[in-house]
Amino acid sequence: MERLQKILANAGVASRRKCEELIAAGKVTVNGDVVTELGRKADPAVDIITVSGKPIKQESKMYIMFNKPKGVITSVSDEKGRSVVTDYLKDIKERLYPVGRLDYDSEGLLLLTNDGELANKLMHPRHHVAKTYHVTVERVPHGNDLEKLMRGIKLEDGITAPAELEYHDIDPDGKFATISITIREGRNRQVRRMFEAIHHPVIRLKRISFGGIFLNKLQRGKHRRLTADELKKLMHAIDQPDTGEITE
Repeated sequence: MERLQKILANAGVASRRKCEELIAAGKVTVNGDVVTELGRKADPAVDIITVSGKPIKQESKMYIMFNKPKGVITSVSDEKGRSVVTDYLKDIKERLYPVGRLDYDSEGLLLLTNDGELANKLMHPRHHVAKTYHVTVERVPHGNDLEKLMRGIKLEDGITAPAELEYHDIDPDGKFATISITIREGRNRQVRRMFEAIHHPVIRLKRISFGGIFLNKLQRGKHRRLTADELKKLMHAIDQPDTGEITE
């Protein structure tokens, strides 16, 4: 027996939080009875579970790496008709959902899956899953400024956790620099706000790594399935001790 929201998320209905909203709204039934309490448990192998009148099905788990282009919404739909990530996955029949977000102006590695349990763990702050970005900023930040980010810098929603940073590329004329930064948080537009705090606005932001797996040569707008080794790395990333510290 498992909690209903977990069953729905594992079946690829939506994220666990969205599944909780569906239950609270009375959209879910178990054996014909409408369920609205979040603590309800069920057995997907025995019970008939429906969402908005449609029975759920236990889909085979799928894990996709996608190189998100700039100007694409990290969502499965958009009321304004803008391009969304699933527009690039028309060849996949399973219902996939993004793991976390990359904002409209950012690009790079985005994971999509119908494994709600794994997605929830990868996004949960207590697991401190590492995410690495190449960030091109205006002018060249001094080492002292980067050290502020490495120690943690105050933003409007609190002090950031320590980050790992190093210069990746520097313009000879000093007009811009590309910095490699690794963080283990997931605040809204966090990397952009960190560099704004040291007065170096972001020109381009690209995520190159998530949970120990790398974008490498995957072309912009293309996707592929994760390998078994990559999936193991993601599992390892969420099994690390919750120390709250940056580790090698």
